[in-house]
Amino acid sequence: MIEAIKALLKQEAEAISNIPVTSEYEKAVELIVKQIHQKKGKLVTSGMGKAGQIAMNIATTFCSTGIPAVFLHPSEAQHGDLGVLQENDLFLMISNSGKTREIVELARLSRQLLPNIQFIVITGNLDSPLAKEATIALSTGNPKEVCELGMTPTTSTTAMTVIGDILVVETMKCTQFTIEEYSKRHHGGYLGEKSRSLCSDL
Repeated sequence: MIEAIKALLKQEAEAISNIPVTSEYEKAVELIVKQIHQKKGKLVTSGMGKAGQIAMNIATTFCSTGIPAVFLHPSEAQHGDLGVLQENDLFLMISNSGKTREIVELARLSRQLLPNIQFIVITGNLDSPLAKEATIALSTGNPKEVCELGMTPTTSTTAMTVIGDILVVETMKCTQFTIEEYSKRHHGGYLGEKSRSLCSDL
């Protein structure tokens, strides 16, 4: 089992190192800074199933680093939650196949409500319907899942998570997000205590 686990770690690491890095990342970060940091909109993330869990995590991480963000469930959006959208908001949609019905429908319904809304899409399929709706499409590289069946989202969700981390970190650099601002958003827990101690050391 130890050797099998080492092989899995190697596959996951290779998937991360093979994520295509293009100028679309710079465009995505610039769009996030423009719409949320400058125009005071919010980042709305969405995805179904495992991709939705990743989208939710990305939203909370952005919130903690100065970029207001919310997760919108694609199904709930069709039952009134689409009303969360406002002018200057920006979508971050995640779908490995780029064909998930609920998320493709969400993109189209959102444009009916706000024709000028823009989309950043993270997907394993740049030829998909969702990618074609995108303002900016970021590819996971469509890595093979490490699951024995080749079905369970594993390696693909690892790549999605890493792409989200890249967007967060690069946005923090552009907005010059400080430890003082970080501490204001983290009152409780270890991170709250540590960030306040770092502020007092400055």
